[in-house]
Amino acid sequence: MKDHKKTYINEGSAKQQGMIRSMILLLLLLCQLSVFAAFQVSRVLIAGRENPWGINTSTPTFSWQLHSDGYDVSQHAYRIEVALDAAFRKNTLQWDSEWQQTAQSLHRPYRGKPLTAGTTYFVRITVKDNHGHTAVSKTQQMHIGLLDPADWADAAWITKDLLPDSLIQPLPLSSSKLRIDKSYDLPVFRKSVHLTKRLKSSVAYISGLGHYELLLNGKTVDDAVLQPGWTKYDKEAYYVVYDITKQWRQGKNTFAVLLGNGFYYIPPIKGRFQKHKVAFGLPKLKMKVVNTFTDGTEEIVVTDRTWKAHRSPITFSSIYGGEDYDAGVLPTNWALPSYDDTHWQAALLTDGPPLRAQEIDPVRIMQNFAPKKVQPSADGRRIVYDFGQNASGMITLTMKGNKGDTVRVYPAELLTDDGRPNQKHSGSPYYFQYIFGKEGEVTWQPRFTYYGFRYAEVQLRPTGPNTIRIADIKAAHIRNSTRQTGTFQTSDTLFNQIHKLINWAIKSNMVSVFTDCPHREKLGWLEQLHLMGPSVHFNFDAERLFAKALRDMRFSQTETGLVPEIAPEYVQFDWGGDMFRDSPEWGSSSILLAWYAYQWYGDLAFLTDNYQMMKRYIRYLQGKAKDNILYQGLGDWYDLGPERPGVSQLTPAGVTATAIYYYDLQVLSKIASILEDSVEKTRCDSLQQEVHRAFNKTFYHAEQASYGTGSQTALAMALYTGLVDASAQNDVFENLVRDIVAHDTSFTAGDIGHRYLLQVLQKNERDDLIFAMHQDDTRPGYGYQIKKGATALTESWAALPNVSNNHFMLGHLMEWFHAGLGGLGQEPGSIAYEHVRLAPRLLGQLDECNVTFETAYGHVAWKSIKGAYEVTVPVNSRCTVVLPRSPDYTINGERLDNYKHRTTSHGLEITIGSGRYTIKK
Repeated sequence: MKDHKKTYINEGSAKQQGMIRSMILLLLLLCQLSVFAAFQVSRVLIAGRENPWGINTSTPTFSWQLHSDGYDVSQHAYRIEVALDAAFRKNTLQWDSEWQQTAQSLHRPYRGKPLTAGTTYFVRITVKDNHGHTAVSKTQQMHIGLLDPADWADAAWITKDLLPDSLIQPLPLSSSKLRIDKSYDLPVFRKSVHLTKRLKSSVAYISGLGHYELLLNGKTVDDAVLQPGWTKYDKEAYYVVYDITKQWRQGKNTFAVLLGNGFYYIPPIKGRFQKHKVAFGLPKLKMKVVNTFTDGTEEIVVTDRTWKAHRSPITFSSIYGGEDYDAGVLPTNWALPSYDDTHWQAALLTDGPPLRAQEIDPVRIMQNFAPKKVQPSADGRRIVYDFGQNASGMITLTMKGNKGDTVRVYPAELLTDDGRPNQKHSGSPYYFQYIFGKEGEVTWQPRFTYYGFRYAEVQLRPTGPNTIRIADIKAAHIRNSTRQTGTFQTSDTLFNQIHKLINWAIKSNMVSVFTDCPHREKLGWLEQLHLMGPSVHFNFDAERLFAKALRDMRFSQTETGLVPEIAPEYVQFDWGGDMFRDSPEWGSSSILLAWYAYQWYGDLAFLTDNYQMMKRYIRYLQGKAKDNILYQGLGDWYDLGPERPGVSQLTPAGVTATAIYYYDLQVLSKIASILEDSVEKTRCDSLQQEVHRAFNKTFYHAEQASYGTGSQTALAMALYTGLVDASAQNDVFENLVRDIVAHDTSFTAGDIGHRYLLQVLQKNERDDLIFAMHQDDTRPGYGYQIKKGATALTESWAALPNVSNNHFMLGHLMEWFHAGLGGLGQEPGSIAYEHVRLAPRLLGQLDECNVTFETAYGHVAWKSIKGAYEVTVPVNSRCTVVLPRSPDYTINGERLDNYKHRTTSHGLEITIGSGRYTIKK
């Protein structure tokens, strides 16, 4: 056969030989493509974002993820190129890092020519792996923001009305002291520009306070809501950058902007809910547009006196009270170039805060819910809708009516006994309202406010005999649009439901600030960040949100060093003295969140940017301590005691406050060591010893091996933070176990103590107790909330109807789902999950457990199905898998002896490199 084939090829026609050569070339090309597909640069981050528009530095950092179908793949070298054009021509090259032989792929600093504000650059990253493969990233873009006030050229802040200086109060305001008697209209603005040349690019920079909506030729420039994110406005505000090149047309073009109050100004009005009062000023706008033409010339459009202002059709807007829209104020074409605005007033010039480009993802509508149930009243004038899910959001209505007809919507978490919306404990009255400007059908949703709700009552208020018809209604869930980066699924139905319950509380309170609830407060209470931050990071790409939260803390820190309980701090509540401002369990997020985030993401800026704040806060706490014990604050907020939940009932405030103080000192000592500050490290280490002695002298009862009142929180926090001497640790832990058993395997810990209770049990491998504590739905807890009908985590363990029913603070079990049942963690010394540790628990108790997680390096996955395990490890990472002891495992069909492994007190530890593995017995 071989000879025959050889003769055929030799004697065949030239056409046939050509076909064979083509097939060989095609096969070679396919092989090359398969190699390329097997190793690639899968994701590039520039200053923490993909293709970022508006970078706040001229020296950004670069990070990237790699993907390979192979095993034990790591980076051998990288090269970064930055240029002014996508072709990376030599004369436009701003930096070529040349080949750097290192495995480092995170936060690589720019070291090229100075980058210019307001300029777009192109980035290309090339990587070689340890197997000789090379991969090139897709070309990325980065746009440097306006780094200096002078970069804004002649752009001015403009407004329609001016708030007298006497009404702009120093912050934070007492919750009852601001008095504003006059009502101010919200403004809209217009500016027309004639385009006569061929446009190459158009970049817009805009800040509208409190929130804005920007339209060009009647169309919104993006689908975000509540732009920009709210900040500590007396220190700074955000602007957003847009590429609007494709939205221009030849001839007349018109910019139109609507403004809402947000947290910048909370209007005082009777008959609407108002949690507290804030007045940084009246809504205002600053904008700059740079048009670059193909002939090389440039045109700049800025906000100034030539802009026109008018009363907005949004006649009321409050972050706390709702929003009203009167379509009769302006015709529907008011934002189009054809509209005549000669009768509008000229905009007024004003001042405003310093500006910084917004780095967090915008808030968007992430999901729409259609009604699950509709209940009209007998007269048809009221309709109650049940959307089936309690979530942060707005209402979207399509409706038909006549001029002057009014549709009013009351959203609510709960219903009263007679089936009406119950806003009594979530902020009342709050409503959305639309007034028809003419007969016809419209689709409308509020722009600058939102609420937490499951139900909505629509009230129809016609001006005449013709009825108003609701054609469609949806609940539009809004949240920060950051990516979901983790998942969790098990064979345990209740655990899946609990995870979903907690997840909805996270999503409903993740906007530009991590809020406590999406209705009555919307404030950034800080204890949530270090206690729930681990749960959040297992599910969402929250790196920039955490960085912003820490920045808010820096701007809210007082001259004395206090980090208040709320950041941004807009208000200081009057009741309880300093109880609701000075609680170490809250302010310690300034240290603990920064430390956690550095470990999760590997960005040293989490430590360097916040280091001075941390040191000042520790000195503040030291000054407040009495004989090294702290007594102030809320303690274990909302624990399960005999009274209505609130301030800690079972644990003395001194226990939790001092334990957190001691933990802060431990962490700050580690940070000082990393930052090579030996003086601060020595100081923290010395103070730790003093606090340790004082804590044990004050709270430890040696005869009972107990702390304080012996509550679960007191024992767990002492154990977790290392305040228990080694000789007493076993006895204290056994006391903790006995208390749990005495409560019929139930917990009593609250907002502060519950996470530490779970952590201590997990550390001591008593996950069986965690399992038992959270499997019973007959007593207050997660299952109990679900049984009572909750669809989002509630403020109280008992899902009380007189508190919030969508609250962020008690979701600590989610961390155990991912890090306990799923086993996700890091080996000691690992940063950013460079060395993953997968040590799943209760493998014999669950038929299936599936978790995924995207680290800074890439995709990690763990799946267990009845004794078989699947593991995915990203390129440039390692993983230690911890399994029950057995010599009979195979890995991808190979014997265990072919892989590095050892037996420890934790089980069989197998170390593997990147790749996908199946482990079986």
